Amino acid sequence: MNAKKLLLGVLSSMVLITGAHAAYPEKPITAVVPFPPGGSTDAIARAVGQKVSTRFGQPWVVDNRPGATGAIGAGLVKRAPADGYTVMVASIGVYAVNQFLQKGLAYNPQRDFDLLTVAVRAPNVLVARPDLPANNIQDFVAYLKKNPGKVNFASSGNGSSDHLTAELFWQKSGTSGLHVPYKGGAPAITDLLGGQTDVSFVNINAALPYIKSGKLKALAVTGEQRSAVLPKLPTLAESGVPGVEIYSWQAIAAPKGLPKDVKAKLHGAIVAALNEPDLKSKLVEQGFEVVANTPEQFDQFLAAEQARWKNVIEVGKITLD
Repeated sequence: MNAKKLLLGVLSSMVLITGAHAAYPEKPITAVVPFPPGGSTDAIARAVGQKVSTRFGQPWVVDNRPGATGAIGAGLVKRAPADGYTVMVASIGVYAVNQFLQKGLAYNPQRDFDLLTVAVRAPNVLVARPDLPANNIQDFVAYLKKNPGKVNFASSGNGSSDHLTAELFWQKSGTSGLHVPYKGGAPAITDLLGGQTDVSFVNINAALPYIKSGKLKALAVTGEQRSAVLPKLPTLAESGVPGVEIYSWQAIAAPKGLPKDVKAKLHGAIVAALNEPDLKSKLVEQGFEVVANTPEQFDQFLAAEQARWKNVIEVGKITLD
């Protein structure tokens, strides 16, 4: 009789656990964005969140936690319970660069997170204040060579894609500039618009409205091909500076150890959201390419990105000192 009671107890517990997972989510999901509001990563988190919230019937709450090029927010997510109620929406610096630049980093991308999906990718575009005396890359390279180390390159932070794009651009063009890091893409653009800085390699979606309005001047795009949203703008390779084919990307992860069914349900909802026709169309119009890949594909992609950026950092002897 005792054995039967024990068996019934175990079965009851299994049913309760299964039921809990099957009911997921039963409360709001917090999406930590380790950057300030207004940048590309924040925009992707909110756009995806609206769709996931509708699908799940639970709020998706964006929590902006900027600092240390995303390392502060990533550390918070690492320490959160692995229950599917905390996710991280972050970019290339957090996943593929910080570990090579920040000593004593408090997280490891593969060890501490369950990688869910690369949401989107987009090329950067080199933009300048309208009165900069250069209208194309040839003129700009000549201007940099006449003013070595004097032209201000704004970025969304140390180790960000725009920072490393600038570093790689200097390497490939034989020029130099002054890196001015900010705590996110939005404040970097604000100071560029105000003329406090000279140029920046900005995510194309974030720069597009200012290019179209004439508030910023576009010089080249970092993609392998021209962008569909700026078809007249040449690539850097076309302009005589090959080897700077770079895409920024935003991806979603969760604390390591998600239950398999919760991970599958969360991944499925995010991918479905990204592929909903209205959202996908909107993202493409802004210059994004929807990726929405599997956790396994994300893991393979991340390994390749880490190897690439480690090499760029070592060749350029880039440090945060």
